[in-house]
Amino acid sequence: MPVILSIVGQKGGVGKSTLARAISVVAVQGGLSVKLIDLDIGQQTSVRWSTTRATSRILSVIDAQAFSAVADALKQARDVDLVVIDTPGHLSPETFEVARASDLIVLPTGTSSDDLHPVTLLLYELEQIGISKDRLCVALCRILDAKEERWARQYLESTGYRPLGGSLPERLGYRRAHNRGKSITETPETPLNERANELMASVLRKILQHVRATNRAYSTQ
Repeated sequence: MPVILSIVGQKGGVGKSTLARAISVVAVQGGLSVKLIDLDIGQQTSVRWSTTRATSRILSVIDAQAFSAVADALKQARDVDLVVIDTPGHLSPETFEVARASDLIVLPTGTSSDDLHPVTLLLYELEQIGISKDRLCVALCRILDAKEERWARQYLESTGYRPLGGSLPERLGYRRAHNRGKSITETPETPLNERANELMASVLRKILQHVRATNRAYSTQ
């Protein structure tokens, strides 16, 4: 069975599709088979991006497909190593259905209190429905400066949640990469790629930890 990783949040514009696309690209480049599921059937941001990417002869192909229901999506993604789920920019009952079906949940957030407060509430809600804290990851996105990032990390840690290592700055180069079907790890600017890769490495470590824990659990049965 594949590892299922979902990107969820209470609002749009905080980096859900950005992270979903980057994680998919890094995983494919690392030799994994990946299915990128876009649950925003109206906008289909990740599907449109993958279509643009497919026109390039040098970029790795990302298999992305839109679905209106997570159950239907998962039926079509049983033969891959990793399923990445890009959820809509709002909460709904299906958000929690996605979370229950996921091995890992990444919650991207900006660094203002308007972003951090809702993401903290959502973390608590997810724990209340039975999602263990070790399955929850917070990714800091749209960073403007180091001071802002430090404050956001302190805020989250004071609520009992330690964000992933690395962060994404707010940069035009990332948007330009997306317009060309690239991910945030594939810009022409090395510093931007290094920042993105640091965050991706944190996500991949969480995936590896989950795989190892699952293997240990099977071996003791």
